[in-house]
Amino acid sequence: MTRVRLSACALAIAGALAVSSWSAAENTTAINIISPRNGETVSNTFDIKYELRNAPAGHHAHVYLDGTYQKGFKGTFTHVPKGEHTITVTIADHDHKDAGMATDSITVKVGE
Repeated sequence: MTRVRLSACALAIAGALAVSSWSAAENTTAINIISPRNGETVSNTFDIKYELRNAPAGHHAHVYLDGTYQKGFKGTFTHVPKGEHTITVTIADHDHKDAGMATDSITVKVGE
């Protein structure tokens, strides 16, 4: 009987920890590139879509193409040369400084 109670307690504790971890993850600041997907082949003009979650007020995304900040970026890359390119999205604070909270990167190949 004691083993059954201990097992039940262990399961209850494990369940509570799992819910707690899930809740914490849900409240974590994150940025994710949704489209295009990593490794995808795109044309030389393409849109990028990303999701910014749980960022403090005034924080926003900065987009980089091959390490170069895309100032005033509106969501569409145009006239990107053929070949592989890295897109990185980071979270910046209200002063446009890297907040160091989250980042996401993908590599795409611009085809014909």
